[in-house]
Amino acid sequence: MKKLLLVSTITALTLTSVVTTPKAQAANIAQSVCEYVAADDKKRMRSFLKTNKLKIRSIFDGIQCNGKNLLVFAADKGSVKTGSLMISKLPKKVVSENLSLMQSGSQPLLEAANERVSS
Repeated sequence: MKKLLLVSTITALTLTSVVTTPKAQAANIAQSVCEYVAADDKKRMRSFLKTNKLKIRSIFDGIQCNGKNLLVFAADKGSVKTGSLMISKLPKKVVSENLSLMQSGSQPLLEAANERVSS
């Protein structure tokens, strides 16, 4: 009886310690996404989002890099790959709202945004 109680207690403690994994904090997520956009590393950004079960649509409003939203930040940094990814994943309405803010940024991103809005 004592062995059964001991085994069940150890099993329960083991399972609860495995199930409660720490979640990434919002500041770390924002910092990582901003770094990937600045480095124009589309592959790592997609991998990071997938690992944390995030979508660009859901995090776009909550993350700012150097006081700018992700799309304007990508345009200013000339990050064509990550910027194009965001343009393709964001709703047309969001892209059109940010079109005027992207005017001073990267020309290829501006063209991709115009194409997305007009399609």
